[in-house]
Amino acid sequence: MLKPSSDAPLRLARYNAPHQALHWLTAAVIFTVLPLGWVMVHMAKDAPHRGLYFTVHKSFGLVALALIVARLLWRALRPPPPLPPWLEKWEIGLAHATHFFLYVIFLVMPVSGFILSSASGHPVSFFGLFDLPQMAKDEALSKLADGIHIYGQYAVYVFLAAHILAVVWHVAFRKDGYIERMLPEQVNAE
Repeated sequence: MLKPSSDAPLRLARYNAPHQALHWLTAAVIFTVLPLGWVMVHMAKDAPHRGLYFTVHKSFGLVALALIVARLLWRALRPPPPLPPWLEKWEIGLAHATHFFLYVIFLVMPVSGFILSSASGHPVSFFGLFDLPQMAKDEALSKLADGIHIYGQYAVYVFLAAHILAVVWHVAFRKDGYIERMLPEQVNAE
């Protein structure tokens, strides 16, 4: 494969502004929902604000779901830019697989969280503004969703780590400017 030239500036095809905005908003929401989840499940059952943590966690989960759906729709309307020609086949395959599984798990987690709560009789409130329609109580379905949600978190960690390690690989080792694809173009940044 062609390798980037170290003496010439790289001109990589960038994601467009909506792709970039949806990516960074999703990242902010995911890095909000994860610690909230950890804190809320490790709080004492009678902690005074435990319910608030659950409401905020569920609400940000719904925001994440909306963002992922928006990203998938935008991606269908405006496909991502082509990958650089110097990437090896294994890098391309790994990138596609990681992105695919990130999308899948970011759809599965909020849906399983909603089913877990709703089927166990707990309302799902959107930041206290309104409640989503309640499902019929179904303990077996709630337990299934609970297992998916609990084990799904580990898939989130694995695929997020893979994604972040790929960024580190491109920034620190390849130094190929690949991260520029997901950043706004810098004008007069010399």
